[in-house]
Amino acid sequence: MDSEEFPLPRSRKANERLHALIPGGAHTYAKGDDQYPDGLAPVISHGMGAHVWDVDGNRYIEYGSGLRSVSLGHAHPRVLEAVRRELGRGSNFVRPSIVEVEAAEHFLATVPTAEMVKFAKNGSDATTAAVRLARAVTGRARVALCGDHPFFSVDDWFIGTTPMSTGVPAATTDLTVTFPYGDLAATEELLTRYEGEIACLILEPATHTEPAPGYLAGLRELADRHGCVLVFDEMITGFRWSEAGAQGLYGVVPDLSTFGKALGNGFAVSALAGRRDLMERGGLRHSHDRVFLLSTTHGAETHSLAAAMAVQATYVEEGITARLHTLGERLAAGVRDAAASMGVGDHIVVRGRASNLVFATLDEHRQPSQPYRTLFLRQLLAGGVLAPSFVVSSALDDADIDRTVDVVAQACAVYRKALDAADPGPWLAGRPVKPVFRRLA
Repeated sequence: MDSEEFPLPRSRKANERLHALIPGGAHTYAKGDDQYPDGLAPVISHGMGAHVWDVDGNRYIEYGSGLRSVSLGHAHPRVLEAVRRELGRGSNFVRPSIVEVEAAEHFLATVPTAEMVKFAKNGSDATTAAVRLARAVTGRARVALCGDHPFFSVDDWFIGTTPMSTGVPAATTDLTVTFPYGDLAATEELLTRYEGEIACLILEPATHTEPAPGYLAGLRELADRHGCVLVFDEMITGFRWSEAGAQGLYGVVPDLSTFGKALGNGFAVSALAGRRDLMERGGLRHSHDRVFLLSTTHGAETHSLAAAMAVQATYVEEGITARLHTLGERLAAGVRDAAASMGVGDHIVVRGRASNLVFATLDEHRQPSQPYRTLFLRQLLAGGVLAPSFVVSSALDDADIDRTVDVVAQACAVYRKALDAADPGPWLAGRPVKPVFRRLA
């Protein structure tokens, strides 16, 4: 297959317009056309449920919707109804809306391990606020983040640790250290090496691998013993692991946690939640130095908070987390069977919790390969499957999953040919996809 067999003329023109006006051609690097095969980066017109349409009129079964934010499917009726109800009443005022306290009560009832919550618009604001608060309450400057997790914030304390650190002062980067996921001994060694210097441990409590029994509890104990704040980044695990996040599933309570993505089903809302004695340091009812925790003009827009309440109610009342797992299990089994039947079961590897599946594309030496990823993505796109990951939404049905597996099987047949040739090049029709975090464009 070459790009001429699956032309996207309007998308190509739209991508040129995007790059002419917007750095990177997208507002999220993970949505950039460099993440897709050359000439096959569809620009979306609209979405409904588990499907999206590009500006050329092609329909796709979509996975990883909105970078995992649209877990109920696009234009979900219950969420839209809640949003429309608030839009007609005004969205932003000079004083707090009653919706703010209602949303806080709803959130804390859903995530009972937290005692206070403050809403914002994006995950980076919430994680950075958690770091600032940890530094304030501990009087320490260093931040320890889990080096095995790909993203925490657009802010300097994290971006300085990536290959895209240009513009971040070295003095800032030097204050961030890393620890490996699942290794309590290495984390304790780090805390001992910087005894009395580390303000917080921040990590995703689970991602593509389940935490080993006792791991999260061990981190809780280490944080307590060394006097640092334990922060769970629940941007992904929130709702997909349980309505109360990974902390609700595994029974380990962090000092602070951050939520976003699925919380608004595509509407902009995130949350910083945690212990009252810590969170109140950003408030007015304490005698300590004040902490500038979160202060956003748009952070409490009524329609986004209404969306969050509708999402939480839908998850609880309709058992959405269980549905995500059921759909993911069906998809994972189908993909693995298809890959095995085509002789590429050791090369296209599905990983992660059923509600949060990703895939690895391995070369003939079973090493991760961007060219082979490109080949695989091209075949999926040509079959009407838009899948930078295999993260499901609850809007998918069995027919969508079965169709996806059929397309994967066809892609695996081409993958096998490339492996036999030890060269995916003839099937790429252009440059390979690229990692988000790289030093040069």
